[in-house]
Amino acid sequence: MRGSSMRGSVRGTRDEDDEEALKWAALEKLPTFDRLRKGLLFGSQGAANEVDINDLGFQESKSLLDRLVKVVDEDNEKFLLKLKNRVDRVGIDLPSIEVRYEHLNIEADAYAGSRALPTFINFMTNFVETLLNSLHILPSKKRQITILKDVSGMIKPCRMTLLLGSPSSGKTTLLLALAGKLDPALKVTGKVTYNGHELHEFVPQRTAVYISQHDLHIGEMTAAATEGQEANVVTDYVLKILGLDICADTMVGDEMIRGLDSSTTFSIVNSLRQSVQLLKGTVVISL
Repeated sequence: MRGSSMRGSVRGTRDEDDEEALKWAALEKLPTFDRLRKGLLFGSQGAANEVDINDLGFQESKSLLDRLVKVVDEDNEKFLLKLKNRVDRVGIDLPSIEVRYEHLNIEADAYAGSRALPTFINFMTNFVETLLNSLHILPSKKRQITILKDVSGMIKPCRMTLLLGSPSSGKTTLLLALAGKLDPALKVTGKVTYNGHELHEFVPQRTAVYISQHDLHIGEMTAAATEGQEANVVTDYVLKILGLDICADTMVGDEMIRGLDSSTTFSIVNSLRQSVQLLKGTVVISL
């Protein structure tokens, strides 16, 4: 009985492997874009079912990602390798993207000084003034501000590029311009190209993604989070050197929100590096 059971188990495994091979063969015969969107999803019982990525709901997508990437530092590279093998298996060559921006000029009409502050009085004043401007009763008091002036450069494919600049130097505006997500109210001249194609020749939102920054902090961390008399003396000394003694013991956020500490930064950059190396990505990071 035991031998018969084992033979039955082996036969069942072979049948499942044969069925999976047939499903893969059927996928490989589909058109290119259909092959990219469809795959085999293994359930808890080990059975492989054909799924369309576009039809996965939010909860199904979340459960799938939780299964694939339980520990980011360990599982992200494994997931990307599986994805690369999947793409290679169906015979799709991932394109590499070279981004160029030539003589890019971006200007904006904005209020200056105290009028630019987000106060209730300014909001109401700006609203009334905009209404009167549209009726040509009152001239606009906005000033023309140059955000980027004659900027040219190239983002090479299959590598990570670090964008450095002082605050308000236009880093975010440049990234939005490269991703095709600039505010239509801005005045833009120059051009941005992806492998020689300008943004109006395709849909850049399907090729590039812009991820904005979120100003989050570690809520339970303060400027003097040490214990012991000797440690406090050292902390006071360091705070005075850094000019932070005036804000000692000040909470810097909500205790429910986690900030971008060094370990999280390393994890994010490492994940991006793996994506660039395995999937031929083009990444620009603003610091």
